Amino acid sequence: MTVTPLWPRFRRPRGAGRAIALGSAALALVLPLAACSAGGGSAAPTGGSSSSAAGSAPAPSTSPTADPDAYRRALTGALRPLDRALRTVDGAREGGALNKALDSAAGKAETAAEALEAVAAPDNALAGNSQLATALRALGQDLRSARGSGGRCATSPRVELDTAHGPQSVEEAARTLKALGYDTSLRLPRTERAQHRRLANGAFVRDGSRGGLGRLTVNNGTSSDAVVTLTRGTRTAFSLYVRKGSKATVRSVNSGAYTVYFTTGEDWNGGKRSFTRGCSFEKFDDKANFRTVRVSGGTQYTVLTFTLNKVFGGNASTSTVPPGEFPS
Repeated sequence: MTVTPLWPRFRRPRGAGRAIALGSAALALVLPLAACSAGGGSAAPTGGSSSSAAGSAPAPSTSPTADPDAYRRALTGALRPLDRALRTVDGAREGGALNKALDSAAGKAETAAEALEAVAAPDNALAGNSQLATALRALGQDLRSARGSGGRCATSPRVELDTAHGPQSVEEAARTLKALGYDTSLRLPRTERAQHRRLANGAFVRDGSRGGLGRLTVNNGTSSDAVVTLTRGTRTAFSLYVRKGSKATVRSVNSGAYTVYFTTGEDWNGGKRSFTRGCSFEKFDDKANFRTVRVSGGTQYTVLTFTLNKVFGGNASTSTVPPGEFPS
């Protein structure tokens, strides 16, 4: 605080200059102390003027925080439609019904995220509210991505959601808000763990009538299990399961020209007769010809070996087959 005293003007007598100067200094020291009140306030001295930037500054104002109860109501209103949609996903059967429910829930998740981004949250819930809005957008994307194609090699949407990041993020954000007293009331749909179903090596997926003398050996040198299918025209003669790194032999193959198809992948779904992950569908470009003929002193028959991996010096080329054209 600085105080500038107003001194009365008078004529300085000779020889009194030093005393007056000392007196002025003494008064200048006393006046600042007298200008401060006992209660910490400030008052200008009588007959003078004072200025103080610090003393005249207004006290900082704080905006009132959002009402917690109003936020709880807004949170419930934003999440209730999504909760109903997720319960529909939970009970839907795989196929068209589940895909439709996933699309609907994805839209509701995005709408809920928009509502939370616009809501006024209390100070202690600001971070959790933002975290939940971001997680709901990720959930919407995951719900759409999980839709099943319904074709061969189609992973179940529930398996896709089991490893998706969106549902996990929603759970984390919900725990954050619940610890502060804000219940999200959101139930995520059930998921399923990825399976690793396999048949025994050499097991028949499908077996028709066989009564010839031909013999077929399949050597699976790939990193995935395989199913090899032989067809004559549009009819399937047999399908053989061959595990990765193994070989299997089919005997009693009838004479004829066969198209040889093979599919590789992981997790054999017996109902769909297809792998569910990492699938490929191919066929050998050349037909497999089996012949049985009688010759002098006995019978001759065909013995063939197919190797599924690329081998040096191999003479059998392959082509990719659309999944829908692969024989079941």
